[in-house]
Amino acid sequence: MDRRSFITSALALGAFAALDARAADKGRAAVGRVVKTDEEWRKLLTPEQFEVARRGGTEAPGSSPLLEEHRRGTFQCVCCDLPVFSSKAKYDSHTGWPSFWQPVSKRHVREKEDRSLPSEVRTEVLCARCDAHLGHVFDDGPEPTGLRYCMNGVALKFVPGKG
Repeated sequence: MDRRSFITSALALGAFAALDARAADKGRAAVGRVVKTDEEWRKLLTPEQFEVARRGGTEAPGSSPLLEEHRRGTFQCVCCDLPVFSSKAKYDSHTGWPSFWQPVSKRHVREKEDRSLPSEVRTEVLCARCDAHLGHVFDDGPEPTGLRYCMNGVALKFVPGKG
């Protein structure tokens, strides 16, 4: 590749990245934003909810009552009530955490690289409205997406309904 082709390709990639970032920002704007101080979150959440959703913790495997939730409905962010997953996409991954093969909408969740474990790079899943830590997404899920959204049940609340 000559220098001119390289520069043209680099500029094109940069432009596409900027457009993608702008589209992501528009998606976040579409669901609104909820911003609170830690003190405000502590008043609204249980200590475990705060530790997981606001501090990025992980609940113990097998501890979530949502593992046994099989009714039709929607799973919302525990912090801001944004619908993030539907019972239609829930499945038993045998991991000990509620799992889904897709979110309600890609605009309702945000993904970011997580390097908190020294031996593994993961993809963290956050609520697009309030940045609550919901869990992680892995590429070992079922069809049709092949994804496993492995969520902390304590970061979600179930609302029965159409789902």
